[in-house]
Amino acid sequence: MALWALCAGLGLSGLGQSAQARHRHAQAEQPQTVSATCDNQDFLNKQQTFEKGGPKADAAVHICGTVVAVSPAAKVTRSGRHGYFYMTVAPNISIRIVTNLDEMHTPAWPWVAKGDHVEVVGRYYYDSPRQQGVDWTHRGTGRSWGIPGYVRVNNTQYD
Repeated sequence: MALWALCAGLGLSGLGQSAQARHRHAQAEQPQTVSATCDNQDFLNKQQTFEKGGPKADAAVHICGTVVAVSPAAKVTRSGRHGYFYMTVAPNISIRIVTNLDEMHTPAWPWVAKGDHVEVVGRYYYDSPRQQGVDWTHRGTGRSWGIPGYVRVNNTQYD
């Protein structure tokens, strides 16, 4: 999906609202591993499957790209303070990254800027074409997700 389509109508102030609307997807088994290296094609394949109506189970992803937009202020949701940014995963395709600032060891938000090179490990969720992203980008795990995540910005890792 084109960057303009993902960002259209959201504005930076709308980024926190859709994070509050996250749904858990029924899933027989949680993924247990994620690629050791960036695999944007794997992400694109999962995204395409979801967009074509395939089962919408949360998926482990390891992606790399460039930051194209950053929400300047952290938003508070029922699960804590979050920072949001968009990164490219292919030409004209970007995805929203959700960072749980209460769980991560980071400087004050925003610690990522437009143009930064980022590598992200996390949980890809797809609720609809306009409500999708990568969350669980911190080192913690839980009953609903067992793979530690991180965000690496210009070779500095935050988890």
